[in-house]
Amino acid sequence: MTRIVERLDRPDLAARDPKEVFSRLFDEYAPPLRGYLAGRVGVHAADDLVAETFVVALRRRASYDPAQAPIRGWLYGIATNLLRNHVRQEVRGFQLTAKAATGERPAENHDTAVAGRVDAAARLRVLAGALAALSEEDRDVLLLTSWAGLEPAEVAEALGVPASTVRSRLHRVRHRLQARLVPTEENPS
Repeated sequence: MTRIVERLDRPDLAARDPKEVFSRLFDEYAPPLRGYLAGRVGVHAADDLVAETFVVALRRRASYDPAQAPIRGWLYGIATNLLRNHVRQEVRGFQLTAKAATGERPAENHDTAVAGRVDAAARLRVLAGALAALSEEDRDVLLLTSWAGLEPAEVAEALGVPASTVRSRLHRVRHRLQARLVPTEENPS
């Protein structure tokens, strides 16, 4: 059983029947890819992006070197590159959300739930604005780590940067977002 897992983790895409290998790869990696992409661009776009990821992977299978890294990072790298085509629309959505409700309604004191929703909406606007303000590279590092659950080494492989760069960006982005979301005496949100 371990032998099958190792082959699926680092398959030799050039030496095997592409149909068989890609069928197994799709069964294993499509669901988590879809989950990650759905969190970024919605279910319908995610389905298309997952399919396109595997089409690109099939076309570029000769460029994958199993000795370099596991296939998971390579597939997420392809998916992330495809996802970047959607980034402008995503950023526009974040910016619109951040600008929404600039004319806040008066707070209603009749229910604690209302206050909670207002607070959550305000935090969402701040977070959406902060995400929109991030560079594409920083946003990809954050979302591949938090939404896709990739480790920094896997994110590094997906984005083609050193793992130390990923860790540095992730630390910087988290610090920046925390400063925007957690009010302090110096930074009252």
